[in-house]
Amino acid sequence: MPTLTLISHHLCPYVQRAAIALSEKGVPFERITIDLADKPDWFKALSPLGKVPLLRVSEAGKPDGVIFESAVILEYLEDTQAPALHPADPLERARHRSWIEFGSAILNAIGRLYNAKDEAAFAKESVEIGALFDRVEAELADGPYFAGASFSLVDAVFGPIFRYLDLFEADADLRLIDGRARVASWRAALAARPSVQTAVTPDYPARLLTFLRNRDSVISHRLPGA
Repeated sequence: MPTLTLISHHLCPYVQRAAIALSEKGVPFERITIDLADKPDWFKALSPLGKVPLLRVSEAGKPDGVIFESAVILEYLEDTQAPALHPADPLERARHRSWIEFGSAILNAIGRLYNAKDEAAFAKESVEIGALFDRVEAELADGPYFAGASFSLVDAVFGPIFRYLDLFEADADLRLIDGRARVASWRAALAARPSVQTAVTPDYPARLLTFLRNRDSVISHRLPGA
């Protein structure tokens, strides 16, 4: 069995996707966390895009393989590690892949929100995030997870998204998705999942708070200690 090493950053939500999938599959892996503001030379040599996550696959007698981009890492894990976290039906599997991309669109909107320098841009992105979650609310069924009783890769993608909202609500009094009962139930189920909880270190909230304070953005000035 190959040895897997996940090259990580403390705050990256895309790394968390891979960590959650590995945990759900019960696959042992090593995690190496780097500073993206001071990338080590060995990382720059491995990563064509200079981004995390990277998954290094080491197997005796073979040169190491390096996989980059979180969606590709998730698909590799699906191809090589049981249990499956994608549906067996091809159409349903494609639907799940589409909602993974939708999750990436939400992360992009969150990034624009916490970087917004003026109130008009901040308000625009807040409305956009709410509209995106309206679409999620309409897609969800009875839960507790995206696909019902079965945890899937879509769940692995949305766990890190909800982690941002936790901090926005607790520290910036910013409630972006209130009034969406199915989303709220799904969010609670993911928060209770051990794989989601352990995808970050215990100091993640403090690190994220520091990161957001340093944006010099609208949300920065809403945070405690700003």
